[in-house]
Amino acid sequence: MSAVEIPSAPRKPGEGVRLFAFTVGYVHLPLSYFLKGEQGEVKAPVTAFLIDHPKGLVLFDTGLGQRFVRPRGSPADSFIDIEQGDTMLERVRALGVDPADVRWIISSHFHADHCGGNGQFPNATIIIGKAEHDFARDNADGQLYCREEFDTGQPLLKVHGEHDVFGDGTVVVFATAGHTPGHQSARVRTDGGDIVLTADCCTMQRSLEEFRLPEHCHDADQALASLKLLAGLRQKGARVFPSHDPDFWETVAKNVPVR
Repeated sequence: MSAVEIPSAPRKPGEGVRLFAFTVGYVHLPLSYFLKGEQGEVKAPVTAFLIDHPKGLVLFDTGLGQRFVRPRGSPADSFIDIEQGDTMLERVRALGVDPADVRWIISSHFHADHCGGNGQFPNATIIIGKAEHDFARDNADGQLYCREEFDTGQPLLKVHGEHDVFGDGTVVVFATAGHTPGHQSARVRTDGGDIVLTADCCTMQRSLEEFRLPEHCHDADQALASLKLLAGLRQKGARVFPSHDPDFWETVAKNVPVR
């Protein structure tokens, strides 16, 4: 039995690791922000995950923070668009999960659309790449890197390279630098096979299919190497989840275990 029961989705006997996917707002940006040279704009989902392991609950990213939330039905007044009720905190609560029961948060990186909800899970230890932590600390600008969202006082586990969260190979964090200096992704082994949570090392399906980089990244060579690493995992049978692709996310079941 799971260490923490999820009331809306009880665990079946013998069931392994389960993955729940969520959209937690949107960003309205030029498509070139994700695919260099492309024209037009895109309404891109902000995404995050709950990993239900028999030994505890893990989040992969926590989306946008409370500072961006607008009342339900009111017009968006910036390129960031999240309504009340759509934060990661509220998504998790809607499953019947007490936020205090979340044990770990894997932060892919400390950009505001990926770590904004970290502080709302008070008992969680944050797993972050050491290089990412150091870069965020030295480059906090109040917007993209907002100190109040990543310097929350929660325990930090700063890792370099691969980290096996439970020591059984089911939830493995690995480095995918390029978008930022210490960006990391995660491989989750479910009963249906491996799923790779890419965050921003692979924002669109075309990023991986065409080895296309965004208009801006911290290190283009590292970013391309990370895409090639993902391609190798996909070739071995893993499903790769791009973080911001609206067409891909239309196909993903939300708030229920991914099958």
